[in-house]
Amino acid sequence: MPFVNIRVLEGHSQKRKNEISRRVTEAISEIAELPMDAIWVVIEDVAASDWFVAGKPVGEPKG
Repeated sequence: MPFVNIRVLEGHSQKRKNEISRRVTEAISEIAELPMDAIWVVIEDVAASDWFVAGKPVGEPKG
């Protein structure tokens, strides 16, 4: 059973997360030839202060 863990910055709507989950599930189901109910998707919200790019939190002002 595939388990997909997706981490996103906080602030995405539930509607958007539902759509991401639906599309990921459909793609894996089609490619792996598995029933959709065998695919688990977890979406984790991460605070901008806990997400780093180039050693700096993405929530930090640039400059």
